[in-house]
Amino acid sequence: MAASVVQRCLTAAVKVKCRTPRFTARRCLLSAAYTDPKPWEGMEKDSQNLALLANFMDRTYDKKLPVSSLTISRFIDNISSKEEVDQAEYYLYKFRHSPNCWYLRDWTVHSWVRQCIKYGVRDKALHTLQNKVQYGIFPDDFTFNLLIDSYIKDKDFKSACAVVEEVMLQEAFDLSSTQTLALYAIGGYLATKPTLSMAEERALGAALLIVGLQQSNTVGRSAQLLGHTLIGKVEMQRGIHAVFRGMPLSWSRGYLGRALAVMEGVAAEDSGDAKLSKDTLDRLSEVLQDLSSTSDSSGEESGEEMEQEGKQESGVDEEDEEERAKLPDYVCKFKELRGQLETQGKVEPSSFQALVSVLAARSLAAAERADLEAYRGRVRAWEDEKKHLVLREKEMRERSEQERQERLAARATAQQA
Repeated sequence: MAASVVQRCLTAAVKVKCRTPRFTARRCLLSAAYTDPKPWEGMEKDSQNLALLANFMDRTYDKKLPVSSLTISRFIDNISSKEEVDQAEYYLYKFRHSPNCWYLRDWTVHSWVRQCIKYGVRDKALHTLQNKVQYGIFPDDFTFNLLIDSYIKDKDFKSACAVVEEVMLQEAFDLSSTQTLALYAIGGYLATKPTLSMAEERALGAALLIVGLQQSNTVGRSAQLLGHTLIGKVEMQRGIHAVFRGMPLSWSRGYLGRALAVMEGVAAEDSGDAKLSKDTLDRLSEVLQDLSSTSDSSGEESGEEMEQEGKQESGVDEEDEEERAKLPDYVCKFKELRGQLETQGKVEPSSFQALVSVLAARSLAAAERADLEAYRGRVRAWEDEKKHLVLREKEMRERSEQERQERLAARATAQQA
């Protein structure tokens, strides 16, 4: 299976040389080798009766005592049905609200996500991920990739983007494979032309911007442009405070201005093959037109009505109003820069999604190899750490039993005396 995926990637890459990406782009997602659970399942597991384990945890919590990280790990590792996933969610919540909450192991989080995927309840994984503070679910890059990929393969791009949002919030775009999957998910979702809420525009824009800044090719520049566009729209409508609050974004105003700066940068490059995709430029054009029409209609209102509306708007200050006043200049500059890009042949006719598909075909195979090597090493480290914890647990139990026997002996001696 892995060989067929690699062959598919190579075929797509060969076609790209002969034709434009819009005719040749094909889906090239994570290979079977990447998603194969065998390396994980090969890790030594401690078989347990979940009913007894649940009873033990309940009794421990009733006594106001903490449950160990090994106990919750054993419970999740031994899940064998959807119903047991529901139980595990409850105990993850209980563990997060216990004194041992900081000791939820990375392998436990990984196991939880794998079990949710395995038993067809990814919504549970996504729910705990979106409520990470309540459940303590902070996955690593590889685990994020598995969850995003599982949604993409089912063409559930909206849920895939929800996972990408969590990756963005945790600033976990270190792996090139994660960046590619994120771009693919966002491109697939935007291709369906959804009506985006302000929260979605902000989240998708931030993810596109952060990933785009790490690449200098056509995909990266187009992602930067689209990211600045979506965030700039939020800034113009709600003010800069609505942009950066709770997000890893700059507090500096002028996101639409920075979108134009991306266009200007591409136009000024004498060397390099970087272009901007037509659909991302169209998106910026639409946003500028919509904002301009909204501004014009607002200008027709009376001064008293405008003042009342201004009082109702939260988070919009004088500097935000100054930024809004630059909109006519932004529109003029956009038209000028777009004409310049078209003259230079730096407008890519292929869609953003097609470009990302080609990028995936070219780069995912190499990225997978590095990820898999690192993952296998991580699994070995997890196994060593788990063995160490099991040994410590055994020693503590033996010490506890020894102390109990000594107390019993002392009590017996005292009674005889």
